[in-house]
Amino acid sequence: MINCKINGIAVQVAEGATVLDAAKKANVKIPTLCYNPDLSPWAACGICVVRVEGSNKMLRSCCTPVAEGMSIVTNDAELVEIRKTVIELILSTHPDDCLQCPRNQDCELQTLAQEFGIRKQSFPKRLRDLPVDDTTGAIILNPEKCVRCGRCVTVCQQMQNVWAIEFLGRGESTRIAPAADVALGESPCIRCGQCSAHCPVGAIYENDQTKEVWDALMKTGPDAKTCVVQIAPAVRVALGEAFGLPAGTDLTKKIYTAFRRMGFDAIFDTNFSADLTILEEGTEFVKRLTGALQGGLAAATKERSMPLITSCCPAWVDYMEKYYPDMVPNFSTAKSPQQMMGAMIKTFWAGKAGIDPAKIFSVSIMPCTAKKYETHRDETMYSSGFQDVDVSITTRELARMIKQAGIDLVNLPESEPDSPMGPYTGAGVIFGATGGVMEAALRSAYFLVTGEELKDVNFTAVRGISGIKEASVHIKGVDVRVAVAHQMGNIQQVLDQVRAARESGKETPWHFIEVMACRGGCIGGGGQPYGATDEIRTKRIRAIYDHDENTEYRCSHQNPYIKQVYAEFLDAPGSHKAHKLLHTHYVERPLFMK
Repeated sequence: MINCKINGIAVQVAEGATVLDAAKKANVKIPTLCYNPDLSPWAACGICVVRVEGSNKMLRSCCTPVAEGMSIVTNDAELVEIRKTVIELILSTHPDDCLQCPRNQDCELQTLAQEFGIRKQSFPKRLRDLPVDDTTGAIILNPEKCVRCGRCVTVCQQMQNVWAIEFLGRGESTRIAPAADVALGESPCIRCGQCSAHCPVGAIYENDQTKEVWDALMKTGPDAKTCVVQIAPAVRVALGEAFGLPAGTDLTKKIYTAFRRMGFDAIFDTNFSADLTILEEGTEFVKRLTGALQGGLAAATKERSMPLITSCCPAWVDYMEKYYPDMVPNFSTAKSPQQMMGAMIKTFWAGKAGIDPAKIFSVSIMPCTAKKYETHRDETMYSSGFQDVDVSITTRELARMIKQAGIDLVNLPESEPDSPMGPYTGAGVIFGATGGVMEAALRSAYFLVTGEELKDVNFTAVRGISGIKEASVHIKGVDVRVAVAHQMGNIQQVLDQVRAARESGKETPWHFIEVMACRGGCIGGGGQPYGATDEIRTKRIRAIYDHDENTEYRCSHQNPYIKQVYAEFLDAPGSHKAHKLLHTHYVERPLFMK
């Protein structure tokens, strides 16, 4: 432990802690802009400067380690003036269009300018007139607003290992742009949106499609459509943050009421289609595992039928098709819950309700920007004969819509979703957290193999925020080995071990692998409320598992409405009809640099 002083306050911190860490422990706020707790500090902005007592030397607190006996001054007239000047210089290259900016009132630069009382422009404006890049259809890059903090580059390269964006140019000409200066849609970008989630200003943001939803809700006469909505598990435990509620506040039943007040005709829950996903994916896993045990696991590894890898995350699907196309045979063909629900709405539900699917407008509320791309990824996303999901909007977009509608979300009465595709099990709920898809699959895989119900459905080994988790589950004489990876930068070491086993003729280290692109899983998705930290992610995850524990059924195969859907419409998991509507395929998508 290191002893130091922050503005005269004695603080003890662990060796290696920074001055910024020590200040937080002393409840002293040091302003920052380029710093983010998810990322390695690199001292780009200079706003966090402090002084060692008795010295005129300025130190950047985000990356300066504390030394024994150090006495730090974080606030005096000169430091305030330096910070103010740095902010004014940044503002001199930043557009003054806050009223039209997607980050208005949720912008870190705007907050700093307000806190430092900046009321006039002290330096001449030097705007660069750079074009907006909207070529991904999911996220939009506006380099004119970029403050060159480097967060997005660090996220894309270090956290996600995608390398879609980088610094181009030098000095005054430095800018953030896609690698090789191509359009973002032509780059390796996987549309995960983590760049937008970590950007402190409005330089990267989601493609706002709320107008399309409002237009559909407001249509009357012969052009009117039946508007149907589904909500993902991770949205309900994060949306409250946009309304001043603590992270992890579960608003599920209030959100249903909000949908009805907004004008939606039918409210379904993506948790239901998560249960459906488990029946399809679990059946696929059991079939592959059974075949592998009969023919030998080493042979199954070489033939690429094992391990089975989850396919619920569209950013991960995009990454796999670009970086690991040799793993395509290992990918589950099961669609994501979003797309399964979309297909079921325009086939099964449309038939039961007597509605022409051409007259249905299907909306999904997702924690994810990549879901926007998934809605039209390939022809299998039109399995109903129409685009199965017409529009996917993020948690942030939903928050704006609720506020636009003048709905007091916090004080709404609770209500239930519509049947038969509303009720769900706890297994569907936990899809929103890293490890949740794996745990849900194991709960039902055990039943599908043994015909027996688990006495304890909690697989705690795959829970938590660790980047890679492993577990072994004993199912009828077989130790099923599983791995869970979240945050794209962690998946390489998992898949490289599978490749090595395949090439050496050995059996796979794991039989089943879950991958989610974002840290913490969907609860930390690129479309969730800004400002997520591991503390916030952990609270969201806890709320997910609390919800699971309070459900009547906790295994997907127990859902009576899932049984109804198979009995009335799909025949059985893995049937021809189920494959037509609920499964997809994958192709290699070469990177532009090849």
